[in-house]
Formats: sequence, C-alpha cells, structure tokens
Amino acid sequence: MSKGRLTIPTDENFVEGTKKYVERWGADAVRDCDGTELPKNAAELAEKVYKTYFVVRGDNDFAYAHDEYMQNIALISERHTAFSDTLEIDLMEKLFDQQIRVNTTEYKKYWQVFDRTTGEEISTWDYVGDNKVRIFQAKKMHEYTVNFFGYNLWDATQVYNYTCNNWTVTKDRCYDPIYPEVLEHILQNLDEWMEKNPQVNVIRFTTFLYHFFLLYLSGVSQKLFDWYNYAMSASPAMFKLFEKEYGYEMKLEYLLDKGTWANQFIIPSKPLQDYYDLVQRFVSKTMAKIIDKVHAAGKEAMMFWGDNWMGAEPYGKYFAEMKLDAVVGSVSSGTTVRAVSDIPNLKYKEIRLLPYFFPDTLNNDERSTNALLHHWAIERRAILRKPVDRIGFGGYLSLADKLPNFCATVERVANEFRTIYDTMDNKAPYCSLKVAILSYWGKEKSWMTNMVSQDAPYPITGGVLGFLESLAGLPVDIDFISFEDVKAGRLQEFDVVFNAGVAGTAFSGDYYWKDTKILELVREYIANGGGFIGIREPSAYEYGGRFFQLSDALGVDVERGKSILLHRHNTTVHADHFILRDKVNPVDYKGGLDHVFANDGAIVLDIAPPPCSWQKSVKMAANEYGKGRCFYTVGLGYNAENTRLLYRAMLWCAHKEELLEKAFASNVHTECHYYPASKTYALVNNTAEEQKTTFYDIDGKAKDYTLAPNEIIWIKE
Repeated sequence: MSKGRLTIPTDENFVEGTKKYVERWGADAVRDCDGTELPKNAAELAEKVYKTYFVVRGDNDFAYAHDEYMQNIALISERHTAFSDTLEIDLMEKLFDQQIRVNTTEYKKYWQVFDRTTGEEISTWDYVGDNKVRIFQAKKMHEYTVNFFGYNLWDATQVYNYTCNNWTVTKDRCYDPIYPEVLEHILQNLDEWMEKNPQVNVIRFTTFLYHFFLLYLSGVSQKLFDWYNYAMSASPAMFKLFEKEYGYEMKLEYLLDKGTWANQFIIPSKPLQDYYDLVQRFVSKTMAKIIDKVHAAGKEAMMFWGDNWMGAEPYGKYFAEMKLDAVVGSVSSGTTVRAVSDIPNLKYKEIRLLPYFFPDTLNNDERSTNALLHHWAIERRAILRKPVDRIGFGGYLSLADKLPNFCATVERVANEFRTIYDTMDNKAPYCSLKVAILSYWGKEKSWMTNMVSQDAPYPITGGVLGFLESLAGLPVDIDFISFEDVKAGRLQEFDVVFNAGVAGTAFSGDYYWKDTKILELVREYIANGGGFIGIREPSAYEYGGRFFQLSDALGVDVERGKSILLHRHNTTVHADHFILRDKVNPVDYKGGLDHVFANDGAIVLDIAPPPCSWQKSVKMAANEYGKGRCFYTVGLGYNAENTRLLYRAMLWCAHKEELLEKAFASNVHTECHYYPASKTYALVNNTAEEQKTTFYDIDGKAKDYTLAPNEIIWIKE
C-alpha cells in the first residue's frame, strides 16, 4: 500500500481510531474540524498537523466587548409600493435577527433610498427607529427600496454548523481588521496561539477577512447564497478608505445595484471595479503581515478556499503577494477540482472530498459509499488532467468508523490518487487542442464562469455549466481570457474559443459585443481558420438587426419577436455529421433556449419538434465561415455522450478531426489520458458498470479492453 498525500480529521476523543486510519489509509496529515480539538499528541499521529485558524472570529470575549469593531454587510430592503404619500419600510423584513442588526451609524451619509420606478435616489426620508425608514412625499404606485448597512452579528458559516450539530456554544462574531486596533489584536492573538499550539505545523486559515455573501431567513433557511459576492466586505470604514484612496465616494448602490447585489453575472461599474481592487489589495496586504509571522515561526500557511475568502481571489492580481504555501478547497465536481489545481504560485494544492463526515451526510454505509464513488469518478477526470498534490476529508472520523464499506472505499480512493500522482509526476499530459473561454472576467474567474453557489446548477445556468465540467477532464489545454485579451491579440494562441452564457451577463459579454473592434478581431480570427463555439446566448446584444452579433459566423440567431414575418427554411437535420457520430440518446441541453433559427447555409445538427414547419427551433448547429468553423448549442448538460460530442465539436472547429483516435477510448463511458514523459496511458472507466472499449494509442493503433467498474488500466508503451 502507498502512503502520503492524504489528510484525515481527528479529535481528542478518537485518538486510537485515528492511529488505525492513518495506518490503513496511508494518511500523512491530520486536521481538526470546526467544533473539535486536536489530540495533545497530534504530532505523533502524522507528519503534518493542520489546525483551523480563524483570523476574524474565535475571540468572542473581544468581539462582544467591542461592537464598534463588528463587521458590516451591505443590504437592501424588500421592495414596497407606495399607496399614499407616506411609506414606511421595515429594514429587517426577511432578515434573520440573530445574524443582522441595523447599523444606524452616520445613516444619512451612507444609506440611500431609491424610487425604483423612476430610478432616482430621493432625500425625503428619515430613520424613525425600530428598524424602520419613513419616506415622505412618496409618489403613489411607485416602488421604493432602502440601501443600508447591517452589523454582522453571527458568522455565516457557524450558523450552519451550529444548527446542523445542535451546538450550544457562544455564537461567533466577526471583527473587522480594517481598524488598526483590531489588526494589532489579531497579530497578538496569532503569536499567543502559535505558542500554545507547538504541534501544529500547518495553519489552515478558514479563510481570511471577509465572508462570501450568505444571508439567512432563520437558522435553518437561507435567504441568499452567493459564493463570489463582496457585500460582506462593505462597511463605513471601508468606504472611508475607498474615498481616501480614490478621491471619490463609494456608495452602497454600486454594490447593491437595484437588488442584484452586483453579482458576478453583471459587468461591474468603474466604482465597483475600484472597490474590488481596494478590497483585494487590503486583504493581500493584511494577510501578508499575518503569514510573515507564520513563516517566522517555521510553520506553513494554508488557505481553505471557502468561508471568508472574499478579496483573496486565487487568480487575482494580488494573491501571490500573501506568500501562501498552500490552498485547500472543498470540491464537488471536476470543475471545482480544476479551480484549485490550476492556481499558480503555491507549493502545494489540496482538495477536500465529499461526503463530509457530518451526521447529515454520513449516516448510511451504502449511500455514503455510493456518494464517495460518484463524486470521485467525476473529480478523477479532472485530476487525471491537472492533479492537485493532496486529497483529504473533513468532519468527524468516528462517524466514518461506523461504516465499513465506506472506509474500504476511502482506502481504495487514496491509493488510486497516489498512483495517479506518481505516474503523472508533475508532467503535462497530452493535449490535442489549446482552447480559451472568453468572458468579461477572463483569468480572474478561471473555472468560476456562470456560477453562483460554486457550481451548483440553476435552471438558467445549467446549460452553460455542463460544458465546463466536460472540459475539465478532456485532453485539451484550457485558458480563460477577457475581451481586453482579445484586443491585445491573444486569439491567435488558440485552436478554439468558447463564449457561453446568458444574454446580458458578464460571461456572455453584454455590451462588449457592440464594440466594433471586438467584432472585427473575432470575425477575423474565425475567418482565418480559427474555431469558435457558442453556448446558449453567445455574442448576444440586440443591435443592428441582430441578437447574436456573431450570427454570420455562428450560423444561427434568435427570433426576438421582431421578425416573425420571415419564414426560416433551413430546418433539415444533418444527423450523420462528424460531431454527432457517437450520439445515441437525445442530447441533454439542460433547458437551453427556444426560438433559435439557422441562417441559410448553416448545418443544422438538431432541432425541436415544431408547432409549424417554419417555426422549428434549432438546438444545435455548425457553420463554415471563411477558413474557420463554428459550433453552436443552446446548452449542454454534463454526461458522457455530451462530453464526447463536445470533444468532436472542438476537433471539427479546429480542422483536426484526424486527432480523434489518438490517445483515445471509443466507448463514451471510458476515456484515455496519455502522459508522454513516462509514455504511459490511463484507460479509465467512469461508470459503476463494466465497460468494453477500443483503446487507440498516440499513433492510432487499436486494441480492445474490458474495464471493471470505475477501473483504471495503466498501459505502458
């Protein structure tokens, strides 16, 4: 049995059990879990000892004694319609009073009231106490909202842990290091903590300063979950720092944006871009001071990518300045694996696998085992392309100890991961293509496109998340580029460029598709032989008689109700096309889009049943454009057939169809990964059933194999 590269949870009540699983699973690191304490002899259990460290929570004596240092949240009230010339709005409506308290400090300076019907900010209002704002001279039948600051009374992650585990401990309150007195207290606490925890050699920061946006209706029910939003970094103090740095006022509306909370689907305004930059610089500068202390004590600094991670963008401009040693992220897919494994400037990267060892997810041996195998099969695809350095689990090890089949499966997964890692040996796998994903965010949101709650699917985004999951495990080199990168001439670096998203969002591109220069450069790239793939509403911006501004290249557009007098006659499906040759079942578009029509000359690949002959809605199409090729689909859910279809589409767009049967497995439920440095192939069964497949080596030579459920066969040249 191999050993190492595995982190497991432990606690002071399960020492002997920990020893057993350190030996059985080959673990070389132990960690605590929220709500537990490490054993006093933790350093005897494993080489690495991780302990959770909270930068801005954990010292409740200090937090509860200093309300003036409490963190804040940018909030907007519910919308209310005025039925008379006076309107009263309760700011705490649909907010959890154990999490939020209205902050009335300098409320006339920072709060804003908007007539949402006209879009105008108004001044005829006042705070009248009891969490209520009264609007005077309101216009009847107009809607109004209030932007305000709320104190953050209870750490949002602990709300979940506390409720889930029926805790009765003090509720953690966060303090804000934007105040010099708080930062001094944090640095002093860290020194004392390290002195008291000499056995800990990896400090696992969970995470840093400001939490992702998580609001509750109650201790159980959530109101809002946005893993990428900066609303919980906002405060009067941060706004004052902003004005000092940039010379103009930061306003709540820039963050709240009419109630959208300016989420990452919206292209940020210039003030909001400046605000993001400020918070990221502040977090990096502050954490650099903290991490310097960690290194001076001879310990490693690890960031858990979750909880208080806002301002610590792993692909951002300032991330490297913190001098972190490692990042660990909780993963649930290949996409989230790649989000961690692709981070630059780190000594090592780790992922925490599911299921978490908590009572709500680890309570049945068969279900828990199946959940682990299901997630591992998906995550393994990404690891075989770009591995992390370590894997691990969180929660209570004593719960896992009650599930024998689950424990045996953890052992198998750990050994398989180490085999993959050793075989790859940090060498790049074979890639048939170099592809880019184009959005407003570019590199900064690598592997985070079209996401809200990490990669949890929503009906409107399901069709644009699936392709990313497919890409995570395909033999292609992937980069993320912005529209500014297009202007800088970077399109020429790629065989295929993707644009995927809902119209009007930062991921599709919104008003960037009205930019003449962008259109000229993208069209020129395609016409000169480049490949372009659009998913859902690519290049969407209604202008000049087009909705898809690249309709001429994509071969499709959307009927928006303004040209229904025109009959669309290109409705014949070309089912024998190269892209469709592995298709057996209907394509899962994950909802997608209706009323798409094909231009004359485009190649229709799939079409919806029509209400009448000239109103068929195209689901998938291909198009030749100059020397280049384009592929369009209304959406693409993740599954084996769709993954193969996407790979074929990329090869076709790049004019490289001949590369299909090189380092390749014929059965769509199997995949092949080739590592040229060691001349080794991994032939993989991604299912829980036996699969037969034909394996093709890099020269196209074929051989048949039968793979057991979830098996990897290693083949040496």
